[in-house]
Amino acid sequence: MTLQSYFVLAVFLSTIVGLIKFQQRPSLVFGIALLVLFATQMVSTEQVIKSISNQGLLTLIILMLCSIALEKTRLLRLVAMKVIKPSYKSTWTRLFGFTVLSSALLNNTAVVSTMLAPIRNNPHHPASKLLIPLSYAAILGGTLTLVGTSTNLIVNSLVLDANLPSLGFFDFTLVGLCLVVVCGITLCLFSHLLPSRDMDYVTAESYFIETKISPESSLVGKTVEQNGLRHLQSLFLVEIMRGDCLLRAVAPTEVIQANDKLIFSGDISKVSQLYLFDGLSIFAESSGLSMDNLREVVVRPESVLTGKTLKSVGFRSLFDAAVVAVKRDGEKVSGKIGRLKIQPGDFLVLAVGEDFKSRRNIRKNFILLSDVELDSRLSGKKEWIAVLGFLAAIVLAAVGLIPLFKSVVLLLGVLLLTGCFSPNELLRRFPIDIWIIISSAIGLSYALQNSGVIDSFNLLISENSDAFSPLFALIAVYIVTWLLTELVTNNAAAALVFPIAYGLATSLDANPTAFIMAVAFGASASFISPYGYQTNLMVFNAGQYKLNDFIKIGVPVSIAYSLTAVTMIIVVFGL
Repeated sequence: MTLQSYFVLAVFLSTIVGLIKFQQRPSLVFGIALLVLFATQMVSTEQVIKSISNQGLLTLIILMLCSIALEKTRLLRLVAMKVIKPSYKSTWTRLFGFTVLSSALLNNTAVVSTMLAPIRNNPHHPASKLLIPLSYAAILGGTLTLVGTSTNLIVNSLVLDANLPSLGFFDFTLVGLCLVVVCGITLCLFSHLLPSRDMDYVTAESYFIETKISPESSLVGKTVEQNGLRHLQSLFLVEIMRGDCLLRAVAPTEVIQANDKLIFSGDISKVSQLYLFDGLSIFAESSGLSMDNLREVVVRPESVLTGKTLKSVGFRSLFDAAVVAVKRDGEKVSGKIGRLKIQPGDFLVLAVGEDFKSRRNIRKNFILLSDVELDSRLSGKKEWIAVLGFLAAIVLAAVGLIPLFKSVVLLLGVLLLTGCFSPNELLRRFPIDIWIIISSAIGLSYALQNSGVIDSFNLLISENSDAFSPLFALIAVYIVTWLLTELVTNNAAAALVFPIAYGLATSLDANPTAFIMAVAFGASASFISPYGYQTNLMVFNAGQYKLNDFIKIGVPVSIAYSLTAVTMIIVVFGL
């Protein structure tokens, strides 16, 4: 090997070490690796541009952006309401089936994000009994199709970059179905090992938002559970004001009455979900101000509001603003916002009028923090366009009428033109980390080829072909990919191992598709570590799990997954 080969190999190994040490910053590690290789001319300008504009990578990015519109609809929330039942067995089965099917067609991270709130707020079962099965089902569902997980799309982008035919939409399905069945049974058998923990999700850091039920609302006469008020994303119904009576512990069987004031706690940016409920109005709207212009402020010690209620000071006329939500550090506020005595240091979210900025008393009373941008929701025609458009794009690509890249580009254009999301939303939610990781990994694979590392590796395998059978090499590729997935992340593992796996297949004159699938399925085999797969990390925090919880349930699932995956890859694709 040449000096260049040793240098690139050192960068490759340093990248792995960096990913293990800085698990929360994989994009930074990959970005630095690409910059070093580019600066030392290990990759050319043309190769860097080619890495950034890889068709498979662009397909993944656009698909993730299109899924934003689907997240803004009621589809997943309405389905989620049907999942939770009094019977744990029935709930588990429904949750597993729904998550697997949804994750096969949608981004599995979006599916888990949507299901978190219904599971955490359900009155029947501890969330810790359901959240790990939710994540595992999303991982398994993602293995069914090309678009089920970002890992499969990343592998496909590397396949295209190697000038190989694109992977088919259903190339993963047969192996994936076997994994769903075997791992589903294993997970069910070991579900008794899941912890049972009571959790309180309302904290002093949450904003409190007051809403009112109109007499004509369709919510009146139905229970909290029937209305789906316990299935919101990052918003929790904590109190009901009924006249002068305050209901602090809101049962799912509580029947909503006309003129009830519902007090929610949670993420203020998710407040637009409340617009989906007929006859439910936010406190600030009674002042006639739009919710399109929100500002977050902190009350100054010398403010005229100190010790007084919003109602008594005439807040609207004084500041040309209305209070949407209140947060008090170190203390949980309660009751009607209008009757709450304001204290110095209180955080307020204000719906502001046109004269707000010109009022001279604003800076005397408040410390201005920032604008608050709400997550918008779709309804009416836009909601139908988002849902049917997304399904049409996936189906057309699945049956081969339109290439996947073309279908998602057309879908993105339709969603933009119809106002299902704005260009600003796309910029705000743009998955820049994934773009950096994948494009840098592709650049790293170019460097391995340019420097002769891959050729040297292939020569080593050829000279010792007796010691490396295709079966042994396939198992080795799978194990290395799996270990890297548990240690770093699934996307990084796939990107790093792919050039090695393809080189092995070429040297051994084996079927490259089998080795490619070993990388794809190995990179989705994250069940033991909560850090290797994004859905695991999401439920790890939400379910207040410990590492040992993942190990106890993850080890048997991982063993069942690995044995099934390797066996079925050999049976389906051959060596």
